[in-house]
Amino acid sequence: MSETLLTDGIADLLTTVMEEPTTELYVVGPSPETIEELVSVATDLEPAPTIKLLVSERPLKGVMEDFIVASRAANLIEDGSLELRTTEEAPANSLLVTDDAVVSVVGACEQVAGLQSDDEEFVANAHRQYESAWADADEYTLRTPPLTTVRDTLGADIDEATADDFDEVLASLQTARGNGDGLDEVTISLLVAAKNGELLYDISKWGEDIGLASKATFSRTKTKLEDMGLIDTEKVPIDVGRPRLRLMLGDERLEDAEADQLANVAQSILSS
Repeated sequence: MSETLLTDGIADLLTTVMEEPTTELYVVGPSPETIEELVSVATDLEPAPTIKLLVSERPLKGVMEDFIVASRAANLIEDGSLELRTTEEAPANSLLVTDDAVVSVVGACEQVAGLQSDDEEFVANAHRQYESAWADADEYTLRTPPLTTVRDTLGADIDEATADDFDEVLASLQTARGNGDGLDEVTISLLVAAKNGELLYDISKWGEDIGLASKATFSRTKTKLEDMGLIDTEKVPIDVGRPRLRLMLGDERLEDAEADQLANVAQSILSS
């Protein structure tokens, strides 16, 4: 038996498919948009099936440059809900393969259709094909730490106020890639640290310890933001060794902004 699942977008289609009982879901050859929506839907779905994402490396790597998507995907990986592998033999159309059905994803204008077949022999053949393809595919290592780890350690190692501000800044963004397309995770960390008067040493050590970025990356980004007037620093003497730098916001527009406005104000300053 075949049917068409007509939805208003890929998120609706994924939700419809994933809400059906299935222990395992192969997502084969998805578009970058589908990968983003898959992570979003799976994050909000309880319980989520075990998702096996099989895709070419280039689109996967491109999507995972967005910290918001990558850190949520890392949460799912840590929970055992998501596995990532890459292949150069993806089908022309995205496929969703559940325990009982095969769905081909077709987009047209603003709508997305899922062309679904639950023929037992066809589904069994699809399972065998993609189980074999999965076994031959390369594992993809996601280096971004889980968002829960970022948030929990920021609260524990720095302070809860900084962690709360980090959450609010991230929630205000559609994407966190940097390079003019949202603020990247290091910039966000430095801005909320400056808002709370934290030391550069502490925030960069925290970031390096959890695998967010190296101390050198934090230092370079601090210098860039300082040169552009977004943050300022003051020396703090210590008992032994060179003074450390306390981070402060360097523009009164940032000082007056609430945490959920901080990203927009910072991006406005950066683009001016």
